[in-house]
Amino acid sequence: MNNSDTHPSSGQNDGPVTMILAAIAEVAPELEPELADLDHEVDFWTELQLDSMDHLAVMTRLSEQTGLEIPERDYPVLTTVKSLSEYLMPRDD
Repeated sequence: MNNSDTHPSSGQNDGPVTMILAAIAEVAPELEPELADLDHEVDFWTELQLDSMDHLAVMTRLSEQTGLEIPERDYPVLTTVKSLSEYLMPRDD
């Protein structure tokens, strides 16, 4: 299987992607084996069948790790590893 189709690696996003997958694994350790094959462009909340408490725990963990406040109003657009990693990337304002 060629992972480059579903796991684009720009090098630049590797840090946030690793952090996101680690946060999911911490919240739901039983899913860790599935994370290696997770398509970064699918809704991982649905794909991994995470409930709202898992969702909140992952977002809280990421917020604590990055120091970035992730408002609940942004949760609906942060449904893929790709969208979440782009959200967590440092911005040049």
